[in-house]
Amino acid sequence: MNRHFDPITYPPPSPARAGGAAIYDEGPRRHMLGVYRNMALGLGITALVALLVASTPALYQPIFGTPLKWVAIFAPLAFVLFFSFRVERMTTTQARTAFYAFAAVMGVSMASIFLIFTGTSIALAFFSAAAVFAGMSLWGYTTNVDLSRWSTFLMVGLIGVVIASLVNLFLGSSMLQLVFSIAGVLVFTGLTAWDTQRLKSEYLAYAGTERADKLAVMGALSLYLNLINLFQLLLSLFGQREE
Repeated sequence: MNRHFDPITYPPPSPARAGGAAIYDEGPRRHMLGVYRNMALGLGITALVALLVASTPALYQPIFGTPLKWVAIFAPLAFVLFFSFRVERMTTTQARTAFYAFAAVMGVSMASIFLIFTGTSIALAFFSAAAVFAGMSLWGYTTNVDLSRWSTFLMVGLIGVVIASLVNLFLGSSMLQLVFSIAGVLVFTGLTAWDTQRLKSEYLAYAGTERADKLAVMGALSLYLNLINLFQLLLSLFGQREE
């Protein structure tokens, strides 16, 4: 990721320069607000679908009581891979529609948490994840530290967490679950800051083009996945199961 000029780094010597810096920062700010707006809509869709499925026996019993549960588990991963390979050929509208469709599919996959964990545990895990996410995203947006130096470590860690979680679906090891959950929290916490800085830099590179609008959707997906994974990992670590 290329370094980018940040007006915060250079204190303006005059009111005129201060006004220019404010205008310069307005574009990235609007862009990130668009990213967060798309992300919030995706989270809302996921929550609504998950609650609908979990509260309707006619929906969750045929899914989680049969081999269809594997489809529900792996469908989001397949959707992300499809989106990654096809997004360059999509219009902004198509990309946004695909993102919302993915959020709905994720809602079906996550419905099971309402059947396994208590409502209090789910709420605490979500607000804890949201607090970590908000703090790291704000830091990633405002820091002058080049977070791209973390990229290799974070991506290797992400691959390791994904592989470990897939393996543990079949092993069911509580120790492996604990290890990759702790590692996953660290990885997705770092990814939140890095992705935020990366999205800001990408906007500065493509500002004023149609690609900038598509980047707002792609960025929403990246940050959405970070928050969802933080939530799920914290819930697996500290969540109280229904008796």
